[in-house]
Amino acid sequence: MSRGAGGISDGGQAPAQGAHEAAPKDHGTKPAPSPATLAALNAEPVGRLGRMERRILGPGREPDPRYSLANERTFLAYIRTALTLLGGGVAVEAFAGDAIALVARRALALGLVCLGMAISAAASYRWVTLERSMRLGRPLPLNPIGFVLAIGVTLAAIALAVSIVLAPS
Repeated sequence: MSRGAGGISDGGQAPAQGAHEAAPKDHGTKPAPSPATLAALNAEPVGRLGRMERRILGPGREPDPRYSLANERTFLAYIRTALTLLGGGVAVEAFAGDAIALVARRALALGLVCLGMAISAAASYRWVTLERSMRLGRPLPLNPIGFVLAIGVTLAAIALAVSIVLAPS
């Protein structure tokens, strides 16, 4: 495919009659590659990848750079979120003082720090899993990080609200 004056084209072929109508989308999952396809992917030259990259990313074709870069941006967003959670845990422990009871303060701070560590580890695993899936042409796996993050932040907010309500005046 190339980009021409009129947008993206399919190599100069004219669009079919009625091409302006949306084609029905296939919402089914893509079947796993056959053993022959996997063998062909493994036989391709790896190109610029070094030993570490081959070990982490595995076999397959280099995906479109736009998708790899989008995957990397998502990874970095999760890392920023993890750092924010770590900073929040440190801030609660360092600056909450007598506003929150000692046990509640420590539990909240520890919960935020542990959630930050879990998000960081899950983001790394997610990045590698998506890269491997794209390289092998497999469907992308479900993203559980958002669910874990939402549950963790909700629990931290509930703990903070309860500790503020129960704090002596």
